[in-house]
Amino acid sequence: MIASVAGRVAAVSPDGAVVEVGGIGLAVQCTPGTIARLQVGESARLATSLVVREDSLTLYGFADDDERQLFELLQTANGVGPRLAQAVLAIHAPREVRRAVSTGDLKALMQVPGIGKKGAERLVLELRDRLGVSAGDVSLDAVAAAAGATGSTVAPVAPWRDQLTTALVGLGWSVREAEGALDKLAPVVDEQISATGSVDVAILLRQALRLLGRS
Repeated sequence: MIASVAGRVAAVSPDGAVVEVGGIGLAVQCTPGTIARLQVGESARLATSLVVREDSLTLYGFADDDERQLFELLQTANGVGPRLAQAVLAIHAPREVRRAVSTGDLKALMQVPGIGKKGAERLVLELRDRLGVSAGDVSLDAVAAAAGATGSTVAPVAPWRDQLTTALVGLGWSVREAEGALDKLAPVVDEQISATGSVDVAILLRQALRLLGRS
């Protein structure tokens, strides 16, 4: 198994990136939140999961090991393949997925394209005991705070808007549409800056995608 890749980001596309490792360019499928953190020409480390099929080898990349582990756990549920597991993480942060499963929040799970009511019920039934937040989950908030302190998941305030605009345009929306969605998220940005002094790009990107999906 290829657990992680680290190297220079050679290219970024709407659904993934190419990371150069030892002179070899590895194509890695990523969620929009992960893609938003990558900059062409800069170094990056991605936790990865290799999915082997008879006719293909696909490498999926994640911002951290926790996201990768959740991606793999989601696939243990009946009817959940790698693409659907990735779609879950494109819409919800790992903490939100655990919360939704542990509390039986079907509405949140059904926000993911490809998951209907029966699919959401199946996820809750099959994964609640393994995926739900427990006393041993060491406050996932503490884990996120620690990650933010090291700069691994939270971007500085200044470049957040450019990063998000680039990511949204890369996903097919116009600059005007992207900027309109970001303008609507101004209150969320103010709250994040007030609370932490930083902006969490992944959270904002998910919320922007939801706004644009409804427009």
